[in-house]
Amino acid sequence: MKLSLKYYTLKYVVVALLLIIALWAALFYAFILDEVYDNVDDGLKNRKIQLIKAVYKDKELLNNVDFEFNEFKIVPISEEECNNRNKFYNRTYYMEYDDDDEPYRVLETCFTDQFGGHRKLVIRTSTVEEDDLIYDLSIALIVLYFFLVLSILFVNGFLLNKAWKPFYAILEKLRNYQFGEKRDDRKQAYSIREFGQLDEEIDEMIRRNEQIFNQQKKFIENASHELQTPLAIMINKIDLSVQDGKVEDHHMHLLMDLKANLSRMSGLNKSLLMLSRIDNNQFSTTEIVDFNVLIKEMIADYRDFTDHKRIGIETVEHGNFSASFNSDLAHILISNLLKNAIKYNIPDGIIKVIIENDRIVMMNTGQKYPLEENQIFSRFYKQASDHNSTGLGLSIVHSIIRQYPVFSIQYRFEEEMHQLIISKK
Repeated sequence: MKLSLKYYTLKYVVVALLLIIALWAALFYAFILDEVYDNVDDGLKNRKIQLIKAVYKDKELLNNVDFEFNEFKIVPISEEECNNRNKFYNRTYYMEYDDDDEPYRVLETCFTDQFGGHRKLVIRTSTVEEDDLIYDLSIALIVLYFFLVLSILFVNGFLLNKAWKPFYAILEKLRNYQFGEKRDDRKQAYSIREFGQLDEEIDEMIRRNEQIFNQQKKFIENASHELQTPLAIMINKIDLSVQDGKVEDHHMHLLMDLKANLSRMSGLNKSLLMLSRIDNNQFSTTEIVDFNVLIKEMIADYRDFTDHKRIGIETVEHGNFSASFNSDLAHILISNLLKNAIKYNIPDGIIKVIIENDRIVMMNTGQKYPLEENQIFSRFYKQASDHNSTGLGLSIVHSIIRQYPVFSIQYRFEEEMHQLIISKK
C-alpha cells in the first residue's frame, strides 16, 4: 500500500525513535545506578568515620558482632587480614517484613581499636531494587514514547500539512491539467523557495508542451485539409474509369482495391480532421439536446446496416437523458457509438441501448473476451483485426466527452456484452 510522504517518513521516524529511546534508556539506567551507588558509597564512607569515632568513645560497640538493630557489625581479625582499603559490593539479605531477600550496598573495611586490636567493620544500607527500577523506568519510557509518537503525529497532521499545502496545490494543478484546455496562468506566491521553483519549472514545461501540442494539431489539420482534395480527385477518377467500361477485368480488381484503400485513407483523414477540430474547441455553441429522440433517429438511419448484418436493436427508456450539448457533436457521438456497435458485432447479434436520467448504456455482442480498458479510447487502437478500421471512432467519442467535464465514459464487459456507459457526474 502506498503512503503519503509525511506518513512514509513517520514510519521510519517511529522505528528510529524506538531504537534511540531503547539505547538512551540503557545508558540512562546505567547512569542512574552509578549515581545511586556513588551517593550511597559516600554515605557509607561518612558513616564509617562516625562509627570508628563512636567506638573510641564507647567500647561496648566492639561487641556488636552481628547485624541486629544496627546496620553494622564489628568482627575481630588478625593483623594479616587487616586491609585499610574500602571494599564495596552488593548483596541481598532476608527481610522479615517483606519476607524476601532485599538488595543492600555493603562497605567492608578494617581499623585498629583503642586497645590495639584489629577489627573488620561491615556497614550495610538498603538500596533500590533493580527489578523495580527497571520496571518503573520501562513504564515511564513507554509513556514517553507514546506521547512522543502522538506529538509527531500532531506535527505531521497539523503543522506539516500547512507547510506541504503548496505542494498539494501544485499536485492538484497537474492532476487537473489537460492539453489544450484553458488554465489559470496567475502566478502563485510561495513562502517556501523550493515549491516556488517547482511551480515555475512545471509552468515552463507545460508551456513548452502546449506549444508542441498546438504545432502538432495545426500540422494534422493542415495536412488533413491538403490531403482531402487529391484523395477525392483520385477516387472520382477511378469511378470515371470504371464507368467508362474500357477497363479490362484484371485491371478492374486492381482499381477497386485502390479505391477501397483511398476511401479508407479519406476516412482516416476526415477522422483526424474531426479530432483536430474537437481539440481546437471549434464546436463551442451549445443547446439542450434530447438524447432519447436523437438515439431513435440515429437507429432509424442505421437500420439498413443492422438489417444487412441481421443485428437486432432494442431501446429501453428508464428516463430522459437531456443535456446542454453541441448538436453536431451529439450526432457525431451517438453515430460513432452505433457504428462501433454494428461494425464489431456478430451476425444475428444484439445491440441494446438503455437510457436513464443520468446515463446512457450502449451494449452489444461481439468477441467473447473483454477489450483492454486502458487502450480502448486510444487513437488507432483496433478492437479486432479489421484492416478497414481507422481505429479513431472511440477516440473521437472520448475527445467529445472530454469537452464536457460533467460527463464521463467508461467501458465494461458483463455477461458477454461489451458496454460503453456515458454518465453525468
